[in-house]
Amino acid sequence: MDLITVDFETYYSKDFSLSKMTTEEYIRSPYFQVIGVGVKVNNGGTEWASGTHEQLKEYLDEFDWANAMVLAHNTMFDGAILSWIFDVHPRVYADTLCMGRAIHGVEVGGSLKALAERYKIGEKGTEVVNAMGLRREDFPADQLDRYGDYCVNDVELTYKLFTIMGKNFPKQELKLIDLTLRMFIEPILELDLGLLEEHLEEVKDRKEKLLTEAGVDKADLMSNPKFAELLKSQGVEPPTKVSPTTGKETFAFAKSDEDFKALAEHESDTVQALVAARLGTKSTLEETRTQRFIDIAKRGTLPVPVRYYAAHTGRWGGDDKINLQNLPSRGPNAKKLKSSIVAPEGHMIIDADSAQIEARVLAWLAGQDDLVDAFAKGEDVYVKMASKIYGKPEDQIEKQERFVGKTTILGAGYGMGAVKFQAQLKTFGTDMDLDEARRVINIYRLANDKISQLWRNAQKMLENLSRGDVYNFGRDGVLTVVPAATAIQLPSKLLMRYDDLRAEQTERGYQFNYKTRRGRNYIYGGKVVENVCQAIARCIIGEQMLRIAKKYSVVLTVHDSIACCVPESEVEEARGYIEQCMRWTPDWAEGLPINCESGVGKSYGECE
Repeated sequence: MDLITVDFETYYSKDFSLSKMTTEEYIRSPYFQVIGVGVKVNNGGTEWASGTHEQLKEYLDEFDWANAMVLAHNTMFDGAILSWIFDVHPRVYADTLCMGRAIHGVEVGGSLKALAERYKIGEKGTEVVNAMGLRREDFPADQLDRYGDYCVNDVELTYKLFTIMGKNFPKQELKLIDLTLRMFIEPILELDLGLLEEHLEEVKDRKEKLLTEAGVDKADLMSNPKFAELLKSQGVEPPTKVSPTTGKETFAFAKSDEDFKALAEHESDTVQALVAARLGTKSTLEETRTQRFIDIAKRGTLPVPVRYYAAHTGRWGGDDKINLQNLPSRGPNAKKLKSSIVAPEGHMIIDADSAQIEARVLAWLAGQDDLVDAFAKGEDVYVKMASKIYGKPEDQIEKQERFVGKTTILGAGYGMGAVKFQAQLKTFGTDMDLDEARRVINIYRLANDKISQLWRNAQKMLENLSRGDVYNFGRDGVLTVVPAATAIQLPSKLLMRYDDLRAEQTERGYQFNYKTRRGRNYIYGGKVVENVCQAIARCIIGEQMLRIAKKYSVVLTVHDSIACCVPESEVEEARGYIEQCMRWTPDWAEGLPINCESGVGKSYGECE
């Protein structure tokens, strides 16, 4: 199989560029134009080709794409051009941008310029700046030649990066990069335009009605105390921060405050409307996203933008300004967006969700064998927890008590304290006084002593790691601490990094923090355990996804679920195969009981 490295140079202007538009919108625009392309086959010389669409199509058709791995830096872009514009479909897609995130972490610069500097392999040019506003026919010959040289240099840098980063890059992760990119580059799913247009009108009408019913005026919105009361009236605890000016706690209501921005994606329509009004925006997140779906539907199928290795734990994330990772599932008409995502004619969607995978991984990693056994037997672990909390037989546990048991199992496993546990319950509409919350947390910790010990072992690992020493924790052979990289090696063989780990003396004793692009993050034993459990779950989901893809098209992954598109004629067979894959356990996870739930529908929303 040949390795073909490519890089497209395309028309852009002040208002027509990827900084102003999504990748899908930009490439599918009638104003889109390819200026030229750089192509390198294996380790041969790089060629620059420029010409009309027809000329470039003829040039590209000379290559044996069906037996080639295509490589680019940001292949979501270059691969989409190959597929959508030139009808070129290689055997495999690779991407140095994705590889860079996985190797060096999501917090470091992943641009071609940054990676070239990191590896000292050359400098990225600046000729692209001079190309702003120029269509292909506008370029003087000498400037087009310089642009070609610039493109050739980018191709060479990308190839060099791949030869360096690819040496020890896990083959399985290369396959996951290919699978992730295909969701976008070779779209399968469609959008129901009529349903989306109907939904947009409903959302607009509902927003106006909600604000009117709430009796909100501008003074309420702009007054921090009054706005805080408005949020409280909707069951939302107002986010706070420490003011850099006064050093005192204050409300975090600025558009740059992460906790406040998160409220723009709250499941409550009213909260979304209040936040949008406070920020002075005309549209809620739901309106904006619905309009974006409508625009995509008018242009064609739905390219699914999922970012490989988007999180510190390696999990996938949203991309291209339509975060499919957090489509609403609760509230009035919540499923409308999901229901607008439909399978093509003659096909159905199967969505399989790995049941309680984090809680299962945590119990298994800690050696909490009684909990592992309960999961393996299919027992209701939430009822069992509630039975301990309320001192009642399991068959007498009521619905609300089971909910508290569920929240405890899913929330307290990473060292959550009573105050945070109380606040979490409140967000779900359950009030519990602080003393009772302390009692529940203590019951959980006593009942799950091995999990509590895992937090302490992870804390010891941090202490040793900060000194450059090794202290492995969890099940033997699953995680490996790598002091030289200040990191933990995961089952995928990739590293989860804690760069520039430091211990600082505070009022609460020594606390650890590590460097990120946005500053420094505090880290402690319980948080490390959360990180590794999510990372292990991601490793398992990744392996399961590859097994499924051998037979069926994987079209989306959201958290711990995998959505596939299958022919209607073999739905039951496909569902059985997908569930079998989702219950499969890798060799390194022996003894970990994994289960799943699945749904089938013509639309994504029907699968729930």
